[in-house]
Amino acid sequence: MLALVRALTYAALFIGFFLVFVPQRILHATGIVRPPWIGPAQMAGLELVALGGGLAVWCVVTFALVGKGTPAPFDPPRKLVIAGPYRWVRNPMYIGAGLVLVGTALFYRSEALAAFAAAFWVVVHAFVVLYEEPTLERTFGAQYSDYRNAVHRWLPKWHS
Repeated sequence: MLALVRALTYAALFIGFFLVFVPQRILHATGIVRPPWIGPAQMAGLELVALGGGLAVWCVVTFALVGKGTPAPFDPPRKLVIAGPYRWVRNPMYIGAGLVLVGTALFYRSEALAAFAAAFWVVVHAFVVLYEEPTLERTFGAQYSDYRNAVHRWLPKWHS
């Protein structure tokens, strides 16, 4: 239970900063306000935000309940998490966060937010490749190597 409280707290801080505060500052700096009506772009954006947000929450709960830890690098799961959305891709939490950013950019039709979303993907990819994967390899050894060989980093494997 304590792991879930910690995971939700850290997730709220991450979400609050990267998915709410920074985009809000970008919108304010560029003078973009909420659209006066909800059109197809806004509906698609809202759907991406809901999908990405739901995926991210599912990941946080899975980290806490299965891995007995949090998404925070300083309080990681004690067990390798390969359940829930981690069965299909190795980094679904980042995918969820990225979908939220892309959906927000689409909702507001903001090139500045789209650029922030693109920068987010670049930074996250570098973080995963340069820090997370080597750390998981050291921590979980062959178990992680087997998982890495079976599950793609960003796109699910489709079996025929």
